[in-house]
Amino acid sequence: MEKLIITVTCDSTMSYPRNPFNPGSGQAIVQEYVRSVDAGAAICHLHGPYTVDEKIQADGTKLSDLDLPGWERLKNAITAVRRPVIQYGIANGRYPQRIELMKQQPDMMSICFNAHDECFQPDPAYPPVELYGIHSRQELEGYCVHARRHGVKPEVESFHYGAVWNAQRLIEKGLLATPVWTTFFLAWPGGCWTPPTVSALLYMDQHRPANFNYSVSVMDPRTHWRILTQAILLGGHVRVGMEDNPYLDLRGTLARSNAELVEKIVRIARELGREIASAQEARVITGLPAR
Repeated sequence: MEKLIITVTCDSTMSYPRNPFNPGSGQAIVQEYVRSVDAGAAICHLHGPYTVDEKIQADGTKLSDLDLPGWERLKNAITAVRRPVIQYGIANGRYPQRIELMKQQPDMMSICFNAHDECFQPDPAYPPVELYGIHSRQELEGYCVHARRHGVKPEVESFHYGAVWNAQRLIEKGLLATPVWTTFFLAWPGGCWTPPTVSALLYMDQHRPANFNYSVSVMDPRTHWRILTQAILLGGHVRVGMEDNPYLDLRGTLARSNAELVEKIVRIARELGREIASAQEARVITGLPAR
């Protein structure tokens, strides 16, 4: 079985806005990523500075605006001291801004291959953060063309299995290279929700095309560690961090650092007999060029 690739995503501003240990921005978030890499993460899923639309726009979207120079500062601050795989997130950013972001040449960029329909409200007394966007196949083709031009590997975000269908279509058109790196998102609240169950994960694993590698993200504190453990046993890869689940256990113990979440999944993997991939080994598995 391949070594386990761990992706870490350190920013819970959007998903758990009341998390008191969210590192925020600046040097604090840089240090969170550095500590997480040292703990065993090979891929850093970055959120540079951004703001979310306050209300639905005239075109029916409710998306994120990105501070492009801030993203480059964050990437450069991390890569100045460590060499992880850099994956730019915020797939709900606006298309023109994200095409500009590709010019900064992260290793990967998250691209949602189905519609965006998210509703983050972990605390019912706190207003939800909602996001809406249709990612047409024409838009996805544009992303793939620009990604190839700038040497960026798309991370296919799959909130349900229609994303895999879209990805296969773009492979057939010669626009998406294999092996594909996809992330299966379970329990992300909203209209693209997939249940956080072993049977749902098995469905995704069993229907995965042979030229797809996958990671798993679970945004349900009750089942998070159980489903990720199943993903490890199946030969998939995992994503942890405060964006997905800031809790260390079912008692509601909050991690004080993202590195604690990485350390826990490393411990689980090794107890199951699966070793952890370095950043260079992750590049080979995902089909990235060596750097």
